[in-house]
Amino acid sequence: MKKLLYIISVLLATTAFLPSCTNLESEMYDVINPNIFPVNEADANALVTAAAYAPFRSNWYSGLYSAGSGGIHVTAELTTDIGYCQWNDSYYPDLLEVNFTPSSQCPTSPYKDYIGYIGKMTLTLDRISGIDMKEETKKRLEAEILCGRGWLAYLLYDFYGPIQIPTLEQLSNPLGEEIIPRVSREEMVAFIENDLNAAIAVLPASYKSSDSNYGRFTKGLAYTVLMKLYMQEKNWTKAVECGRELMKPEYGYELVRNYKDIFTLENEGNAETIWAAICSSSVNKQLWVAHVLSSQYPTKNESIQKWGGYRVLWDFYETFDKNDKRLEVLVGEFVGTDGKLYNKENPGTVLQTGAMPIKYGEDPAATGEESQIDWIIYRYADVITLLSEAIVRNGNAVTQEAVDLLNMVRSRAGISTYNFSDIKGVDDFLDKVLLERGHELWFEGARRTDLVRYGRYIEYARRYKGSVTAQDYMNLMPLPQSVINESRGTVIQNPGY
Repeated sequence: MKKLLYIISVLLATTAFLPSCTNLESEMYDVINPNIFPVNEADANALVTAAAYAPFRSNWYSGLYSAGSGGIHVTAELTTDIGYCQWNDSYYPDLLEVNFTPSSQCPTSPYKDYIGYIGKMTLTLDRISGIDMKEETKKRLEAEILCGRGWLAYLLYDFYGPIQIPTLEQLSNPLGEEIIPRVSREEMVAFIENDLNAAIAVLPASYKSSDSNYGRFTKGLAYTVLMKLYMQEKNWTKAVECGRELMKPEYGYELVRNYKDIFTLENEGNAETIWAAICSSSVNKQLWVAHVLSSQYPTKNESIQKWGGYRVLWDFYETFDKNDKRLEVLVGEFVGTDGKLYNKENPGTVLQTGAMPIKYGEDPAATGEESQIDWIIYRYADVITLLSEAIVRNGNAVTQEAVDLLNMVRSRAGISTYNFSDIKGVDDFLDKVLLERGHELWFEGARRTDLVRYGRYIEYARRYKGSVTAQDYMNLMPLPQSVINESRGTVIQNPGY
């Protein structure tokens, strides 16, 4: 009997946790019997937790934002002029060499692992629609699903281009013979826009860290994703609108005074964070520091695991001003616990390929690889630098406002700010924005998208990674070959693959 291609399972079975400070934790749901589940508000919350929030975790080696090889920020960054991994591990060469094929594990894993959640969220919308509960609560839960679905669709669109989007009717007939093709680019963009705008109409602007709902989706998150979509589509006017919206006082976003304080346990829930995958000692745990630190690097907590993997390439590290405060957590020189000085000239095996992108602070309670420090997904510095770029692209002219926005992160970094007279024109300013975003957002998953938007992704792979396999069509990653084979020609592979 044939089954509907795309659906992993019609059963909503998951062990996902809601990334929130609330007490909601999902349980394992086996076969869903609509006569007994879902029937009340608690059931609806559980379904939304399992469907809408599950993909966006940084939970050990699971979740889109895992620090391991399956995390999309790692997958993206290691293909750029910024990121590298020092391990001789079979997962990473295809990324580091920009040698993508439909059989490559890392480039195809986000599609394989998460596309099924689009259907799960659609089914969940339907399943909670008939539950008797407060209308305000139902509307919020529906908006959270729409936000999650639009966000996930954007992330997959960014990596792969248009994807398959099943309708509720198709999902309700999982044993049918229909094979779902990929939608058009116009349909894809409209789908993401519609979901995010519907969520924006209902969700609160933001949650304070003291609020029990902190960690749930917000209007601020939805606008941030929408802004990124418009930047990708080069719809500069709408990108500017989103950026200006996020600067309004009702959202409460502002830059943290010291860069290194953004990513510490003491400053979780800071005003710069738009959305973070909430981690704790008992539920989600992220593994960033373990993937970065080498055993020779001194830490207050000697129980922290140190594998010495991820690095920021020396070529990029050397583009920083030597006085840049962001270098406090991007370490290119240190005295090790063995008494040796490690730097580019004396790298040993520790700094052989580049500087150590520590970024996150120590978890004093860590006893191994795990950390309870929230993993920050989007923050205000990302928005204001994108807005600076969008303003200039939209008007094809450098403005004082755009320069001032860029200077906000430079001032925080303790380096000289730009005068209007320092800018030689639009292209010069856009180059400055690209570099500044790299200095600000390294290993936060923005670099690949930025380089693609600037038309430099493949150029930089060849120039800075020495790639002999990078091809122009690799701006998009390939769909898994298994999907193409099973569709019998209905699902079309990305060009070039």
